[in-house]
Amino acid sequence: MPELNWQPRPDELEFDAIRASGPGGQNVNKVSNAVHLRFDIRASSLPEAVKARLLNWADQRITSEGVVVIKAQDSRSLERNRADAVARLIELVQAAAHVPKARKATKPTYGSQQRRLEGKSKRSDVKAGRRSKADF
Repeated sequence: MPELNWQPRPDELEFDAIRASGPGGQNVNKVSNAVHLRFDIRASSLPEAVKARLLNWADQRITSEGVVVIKAQDSRSLERNRADAVARLIELVQAAAHVPKARKATKPTYGSQQRRLEGKSKRSDVKAGRRSKADF
C-alpha cells in the first residue's frame, strides 16, 4: 500500500493558544505561545480504514471520544508551534495508515536443523565435562 498523501482541511483543526510550561522568565507568564491542536477523527476526511485504525490505537493523545489532542510548545513562536502540531498530526496519521506486511510462516531447512542439533550436542559435551566425576 503506498503512503497516504493526506493533508487536514483547515475546518477540521481546532487550535487553542495556551501558556507554555517550563523556563522563559517573565515572558512565559504573559504570552500564550503553546498550542493545543484538537482533531476529531470521526468527523474528518480520512479514509474509513485509517479512521478505524486510529480509533483502535492505544495512544494517550487520542481521547475516548475519538479526538486527537496534540500539545506543541517547543518554539517561542505561536505560528511555528501550530505548524509543528499539524506536522505531528500528519505523522500520526501516516503511522496509522501504514499496514504491516503479514508474516508468512516458514519451516527451518534441514541443514539449519542439523546445525542447531550439532551446536546443542557440543554445548552438552562442554557442560558434561565440567561435572565432577564420582569416585567409586
